[in-house]
Amino acid sequence: MSIKYAILGLLHYSDMHGYRIKEHIEKNFGHMWTINFGQIYTCLKELEQESLVSVKEILPSEGNGPYKKCYHITDKGKEDFAEWLTSSPEKQMLLRDPFLLRFPFFGFAGPDTAIKLINEQMEIYEKQLQDRESKMPRWQSRGVYVRLIAELGVKFNEMYLEWLKYARDEIVAEQEKSLQKV
Repeated sequence: MSIKYAILGLLHYSDMHGYRIKEHIEKNFGHMWTINFGQIYTCLKELEQESLVSVKEILPSEGNGPYKKCYHITDKGKEDFAEWLTSSPEKQMLLRDPFLLRFPFFGFAGPDTAIKLINEQMEIYEKQLQDRESKMPRWQSRGVYVRLIAELGVKFNEMYLEWLKYARDEIVAEQEKSLQKV
């Protein structure tokens, strides 16, 4: 997923400032992609230079903070987005999860640490699942495509939790076998 096209897609729904774009991606598409402020603002600047977005207005931020630029997708941006949308998608599925990157190395820390880390991650995923499930009524009213991708987020959470429980049980069983051999 290209950040450029995620931003253009979001701007189809409504004009937004950079913080709102990042917040929306994190809360609603976090199961597919992560993003940081540096990426957002660099990309918005490039999109503006390419005339794919324009700064529609400047909004004062809360609490007398700095002003926020509100971005609007241009006709050229809509054309570029439509071309991307109808092109062949990338073929490889990527999972970007810092926890999963660390998982193969848990053996170096020992089973007790692995179980502790798995339990902590399960708590995080359970909270994410509750949050996603609570938002489902809102996403169901946004049309079939938004609803389906929201359902995918719920299913990913459920799958991760099921796998983590399985992994924890396997590690515990392996630990018990090791203790019985001693």
